[in-house]
Amino acid sequence: MIPAFRLTPLRCGLLLAAVAVAAFVWALASGPLTIPASHVLAGLFRPDALDPTERTVIHALRLPRALAAMLVGGGLAIAGCSFQAVLRNPLADPSFIGVSGGAAVAAAACLALLGSQAAGPLPAQALIGLAALLGGLASAALVLGIARVDGDPQPVTLLLAGLAVNAFAAGLLGLIAYAANDPTLRAITLWLFGSLGRAGWAELAIAAPLIIAAALQLWRDAPALNALLLGEAEAAHIGVDVAALKRRAIALGVVCTALAVAVAGVIGFIGLMVPHMLRMRLGPDHRALLPLSFLGGAALLGCADTVARLALQPTEVPVGIVCALLGAPFFLALLLRWRRSPDLA
Repeated sequence: MIPAFRLTPLRCGLLLAAVAVAAFVWALASGPLTIPASHVLAGLFRPDALDPTERTVIHALRLPRALAAMLVGGGLAIAGCSFQAVLRNPLADPSFIGVSGGAAVAAAACLALLGSQAAGPLPAQALIGLAALLGGLASAALVLGIARVDGDPQPVTLLLAGLAVNAFAAGLLGLIAYAANDPTLRAITLWLFGSLGRAGWAELAIAAPLIIAAALQLWRDAPALNALLLGEAEAAHIGVDVAALKRRAIALGVVCTALAVAVAGVIGFIGLMVPHMLRMRLGPDHRALLPLSFLGGAALLGCADTVARLALQPTEVPVGIVCALLGAPFFLALLLRWRRSPDLA
């Protein structure tokens, strides 16, 4: 009799890493100009092995976008994992803190004011990303300020304040869209649906070190987050500074989310779906859950972005739409299966 396959954290990590690598190569090889995978692999290490056209397409166009997809997907997933741990709510999402709403309002206002015109030494694309980053951080700071009681953010108040700020942001977005002309309205709409088409080397140089540093710090806090699962009093009893841990985990999750939104616009569902699915299969140990969430988010958004580029060529579907269309039915099916067979969790 063949023994049943058991999905351990190591096996899951190897599987997700293989999917992420395959998605990365697929993204570099696919498009209006199809490049053989063997050329892609050779060109990554020896650019002179490619002809000039292939070298330009891979290194100038597809490589920064593929790296940005991995970075943004991983950042959103690990942010969702941190929020779910601190709020002790497995369905918490980065957008609950108001980051996405504030970033969207700031970016939409910047688009409405500037359009495609540069301001000073900065191009319009950089200004839109900077506005999204500042708007996301500002809205998160407002939500955290409202939810803080005796210096400690309260989970229930945090979620309610986040919902209120997101509702207010949606109203402001509607007002900006109503007053915008047709080209600006289209640009705002595409940005709100999420797109990695604007991601380049400059954006990666700013976002990658900060997201990776935040992810590593969250991983260092994994034992303390595991202790928090027992309850705040129990975690404090074994030496965890609960208030400092909660502030740090929320702040790092906010930074990851704000940077992801600044690079790629509003992309939902990844921060909710990936950590929750992994928790259902592997349990709540954050020493494995955090790095696997990063890998899972990178693999998912890497695949989704390539599908978005290829589905309706020569046009491009916003990747946020693809994530919702592919992710929501799968997530619902997984939840139904888990409800019928709780032993799968």
